[in-house]
Amino acid sequence: MQTPSTLQLVAAIVLTVTSVQAQTRPAKASSTAKVVFTPKLPEFTMSRAEVEGHMRFLASDELEGRRTGEQGNRVAARYIAEQFRQLGLKPAVTTDGQHDYLQPITFERVKAASTATMIVGKDTLQLGKDILVMAGGPTSLSGEVMYIGYGLTDGEDGYKGRDVKGRILIAQGGSPEAKSPREIFGASAAKRKLATEKGAAALIELYSEASPWGLVSQYLNREQMSIATPGASSTPIAHLWINNANNKYKQLKEAGQRITLQTSGRQRVSAVSSNVAGIIEGSDPKLKDEYVVLSAHFDHVGVGKQGGAPYQPADSIFNGARDNGIGTVAILEAAKALTLQRPSRSILVLALTGEEVGLQGSRYYAEHPLVPLKQTVFDLNTDGAGYSDTTVISIIGLERTGAKAEIEAGAKAFGLVVFAEPAPEQGLFDRSDNVNFAAKGVPAPDFAPGFKSFDAEIAKYYHQATDNPESLDFNYLLRFCQAYAHSARLIANRPTRPQWSAGDKYEAAAKALYGY
Repeated sequence: MQTPSTLQLVAAIVLTVTSVQAQTRPAKASSTAKVVFTPKLPEFTMSRAEVEGHMRFLASDELEGRRTGEQGNRVAARYIAEQFRQLGLKPAVTTDGQHDYLQPITFERVKAASTATMIVGKDTLQLGKDILVMAGGPTSLSGEVMYIGYGLTDGEDGYKGRDVKGRILIAQGGSPEAKSPREIFGASAAKRKLATEKGAAALIELYSEASPWGLVSQYLNREQMSIATPGASSTPIAHLWINNANNKYKQLKEAGQRITLQTSGRQRVSAVSSNVAGIIEGSDPKLKDEYVVLSAHFDHVGVGKQGGAPYQPADSIFNGARDNGIGTVAILEAAKALTLQRPSRSILVLALTGEEVGLQGSRYYAEHPLVPLKQTVFDLNTDGAGYSDTTVISIIGLERTGAKAEIEAGAKAFGLVVFAEPAPEQGLFDRSDNVNFAAKGVPAPDFAPGFKSFDAEIAKYYHQATDNPESLDFNYLLRFCQAYAHSARLIANRPTRPQWSAGDKYEAAAKALYGY
């Protein structure tokens, strides 16, 4: 659909939301009236109108899908920052003596390759069907290949004692440990970095991993974004994947094999986005030096072809109300409740960018934390694909991360039931921003809207142009925000830190981080 200019309408919508907030504040009592006060925590008096106002702005057409690096994403970040300012949160970012809520991140927007062919023996491999371009500029080369195993380390996997400068390297796809898409792509980036440092001409991986070729092909044949590496080469080496299903191209591991490669490469353009972070100081003199992070990603997938799913000409905007407008509104409402009555520990409220382009904002934060990770005792992330059951809240990592009792109590207070580990076959724990905290050792479950499986109701809205505010159950959204805020309060008030379950795969990282 045609949309008005973002900049023309932002001011009007912000004023509307601010007006709603003002209208929902309790009026001052008359000086002559007898008032009986019943103490209530602020989350119990949360306003549906305010929740709805935040959502209708953040998931509005004017923000054009909040895609990382685009204007709508920057407007959303500014809106969140000004909500933090209005609530009195302390800016978490200090640069050159200046304080701000925005943690800027420089991204590279990488366009999909338009052409690529590779000749292997008598076969001519084609872009999409047989090969995928991961990185590199326009390339035309021919020569003998060198097999380097996984190609992950300097001393092993075929590199040891060999000069690879100017050579075409063949590597086994993935790594012995890589199971999830995140781990596979991470291993691939590490291989490219090492091959580039060693002066190779090209890197080609033999892909035969669990994630279907069709899915990775669909993903890589559209625009990608990654965090720019300071001082990195402006044009990385040519890096491709070959569809090696059934070990079809195993001959490339043998000495003396030759290939011819031509590719348009992938054009790279700089783009800037920001995480948004504010601090609520804890009320306990001892515990206030420990932090509970409340995180949610505020980006979505954009407009039209950017969205990666079918759309109608009348509505090409992927509004992202469920994913992740719900989570973003939840951290805003929790910030207000916890400001009005501060918990024992300090709170870092963290709105993350770049989740939809590979969990990039949370990865950047984990490498550049605004409060020490050693003092960060928990991350209560909130993200989800949507909801299909308004009686429950779904928690990914409930049994693993040490705050089960507090989360269950937080949900129960608002008439909701906790459903643990929905859709286990999806590997959801490692598919949201919480995993970048977990990898550093911080206990980090995901607090998601209610669902038990990826059913038709979830699919109807997940990454679809139909995911707009008009389709939401705002009564459920209100209770979801209340349960999230109350759970956060209970966790921040715990006398002891939550800890990973014994034997969890992230327990070792926690021991290294916290020293226990």
